[in-house]
Amino acid sequence: MKIIVQKFGGTSVADASVREKVKDKVQQAIRNGYAPVVVVSAMGRKGAPYATDTLINVLKEENLSVNVREMDVMMCCGEIISSCVMAACLQKFGFNAMALTGGQAGIVTDSQFGAARIKNIKSSNLLRLLEAGIIPVVCGFQGVTENNSKFTTLGRGGSDTTAAALGAALHADCVEIYTDVDGIMTADPRIVKDATIMESISYAEVCQMAHNGAKVIHPRAVEIAMSANVPMYIKSTFSDAPGTLITNETTENAGADITLSTAAGVANLSGLTQFRVTLNPNDFTAGQNLFVDLAQAGISVGCLNLSEKEAMFAVVAEDQVKTVTVLDNAGVQYDINEGCGKVTVVGSGMRGVPGVMARFVAALAGNNIKIYQTVDSDNTISAIVKDECLSDAVNALHAAFNL
Repeated sequence: MKIIVQKFGGTSVADASVREKVKDKVQQAIRNGYAPVVVVSAMGRKGAPYATDTLINVLKEENLSVNVREMDVMMCCGEIISSCVMAACLQKFGFNAMALTGGQAGIVTDSQFGAARIKNIKSSNLLRLLEAGIIPVVCGFQGVTENNSKFTTLGRGGSDTTAAALGAALHADCVEIYTDVDGIMTADPRIVKDATIMESISYAEVCQMAHNGAKVIHPRAVEIAMSANVPMYIKSTFSDAPGTLITNETTENAGADITLSTAAGVANLSGLTQFRVTLNPNDFTAGQNLFVDLAQAGISVGCLNLSEKEAMFAVVAEDQVKTVTVLDNAGVQYDINEGCGKVTVVGSGMRGVPGVMARFVAALAGNNIKIYQTVDSDNTISAIVKDECLSDAVNALHAAFNL
C-alpha cells in the first residue's frame, strides 16, 4: 500500500469553495494509487471564528491567567472542528472519510502544554482505516499524553510536525504540505520582486531557511522527515504547480565558480537587538557563566561570536530588557545596538568554495550597508545589519548569488 500524507493549512480549509479544492487534491492522490492521510489545521487565520488565535482570545477574555491545561484543550478545538467539517466535505462527494483527533490517530506526547513533543505514534488504528479504504482526516497540532489522559498541543507550526511525524510512522511515500503559495521561494517575494520558486531543496537547507526567518515550514517537521528520509513537497492548494521538493539532495556545485548559483536562497529576520559584551581575558569561565545565566532567564541568543575578550550575540527585541538585567547582574560592560535585523544566505553549495564570503561582503558594501557582525556555518553566512537596510540587503545578496 502506497501511503501519502497531505497536510492542509488554515487558508486551505477556510470555506466551502476552498475545501472543494482540498477534495480535488485528495482525489488526485487516490487516482495516482495512493492511500491518503489528511491532516488539517484550524480553519482560517487570526480573526476567523474558529482560528486558534480567536479561540485563545475567547478564553483570555474570561481569565487572562487561565491554566495551561485548559488553554491546550481550548486550542485543540479549532482542529477538531476543521477535521469534522473536512471529513463531512469528503463524505458529501462520496469518499469514505473519518475525522480523528490527534490522540485517536495515535499521537502520544509528553505533558509540556503548549509546546509538547511527540514521544511515539501508535499507527495501528490509522493502518486499519487505510486498509479498509477509509480516509483519516486527522487534527494537526495536537496529541494526548500517555493513557489518553490529557490533550496537548505541539506549538506553532504543529500541524506541519503532525504531518511529518505521521509520514515517518507510516513509512509514507511522501508528505505534501499545502499552503497558499506555489512552493518555497529564493527570497521573500514581498521584498525581492524577481524571487523564484525552487524546484528542490535539501532538508538541511530548508531548516536553515526556516530558522533564519523564512516562513516556509516548521523546522521541527523537516527534521522529523529528514530522520526518516521521507520526501516532502511544499505545494499550493489553489494551483496545479509542482511545488518544491525537499529531499536529502543538496545544491552543491561540481565546480568552484561562485558566479554559478552556490546558494539556495536568502532569508531575513527583523526585530533583533545586538549586544557586544566585554569579557575578562583572565577569567576563563566568564563567558560560560554569562550564557548559563541567559539560558536560565529563558533568553535564546543567536549570531554568537565569542573570543577571550568579547562576546557578541543577538536576541529578539522582546528579550532586550531581560538581557540587560542579566548583564547588569553579572557586572559586565556591554554596548547595545537596537533596531537590527539578520540577513542570511543559505546553500550547501557554498561549502568549500573560495570567495563566497568575499562575494557576500562585497554585495552589502557595494550597497552602502554596514555590517555589524557576521557568523557562518557550512551552509550559511549571516550578517547583522540595521532593520531599515534589511530589504536592500536581501535584494543585494539575491542578485550577487544569481538566485
